[in-house]
Amino acid sequence: MGLLAIIGGSGFQTLPALAVSGQTRAVTSYGSPSAPLMEGHLSGLPVLFLARHGPGHRVPPHQINYRANLKALAEAGATQIIGLAAVGGIADDCGPGVLCVPDQLIDYTHGRPNSFYEGGPAGVVHVDFSWPYSPGLRQGLLAAASAAEVPLRDGGTYGVTQGPRLETAAEVRRLHRDGCDLVGMTAMPEAVLARELGIEYATLAFVVNWAAGLTAEVITMDEIQRQIEHCNAAVGRLLTSLAAQHAGATPAAGTSAKPD
Repeated sequence: MGLLAIIGGSGFQTLPALAVSGQTRAVTSYGSPSAPLMEGHLSGLPVLFLARHGPGHRVPPHQINYRANLKALAEAGATQIIGLAAVGGIADDCGPGVLCVPDQLIDYTHGRPNSFYEGGPAGVVHVDFSWPYSPGLRQGLLAAASAAEVPLRDGGTYGVTQGPRLETAAEVRRLHRDGCDLVGMTAMPEAVLARELGIEYATLAFVVNWAAGLTAEVITMDEIQRQIEHCNAAVGRLLTSLAAQHAGATPAAGTSAKPD
């Protein structure tokens, strides 16, 4: 399987099941990552953990140093990354409490440095991003969910918005017309930076609210927090199952640009 890294999103500043053995305050050519890299074992599998929003959830999605985060994980030896993401639900079967492993995304963000290749000495590199999520890692998550008896939606399109505000009802209608099943704020540029580094990447999304305008309810952070807490146990069981299945296994295939 190689070295697995988990990037924790909202509600996952730590990973309770991780037996931490150390931490590293990394510094990269792109600056420092959001938080120290935590090193440990999950079901006997060596794992790295990084809190995307930093200690105390203080870094908003549009100000995260995604390049430093991904570079630090790569320099620490990560070959696979699972990005945890609290998202809003758009599709009828993506209500609060649903876990999903999307297979596509649409990027609506702006102004975020989204490549390690910006000309000059680095040159210009055009990576194939037809299929933004690594099929092998997605299938590993689905198999682990089945083994742990954790319901997991297979596939879907994640619409990535700028944040930190939530979307308007009109924006959600547009996302729906565009084919988005979920809406969140952090899958990009995380996914494409992983692709540029040759690291397998998958999102494990958990729905914490219906997107704006889909119900008469006003979206509140209190309700979102309740849903995050509701999803925490299922996400933890799934990740523990994945680690248990792969502890001692041979490395998985590299990043693929083909569909499942």
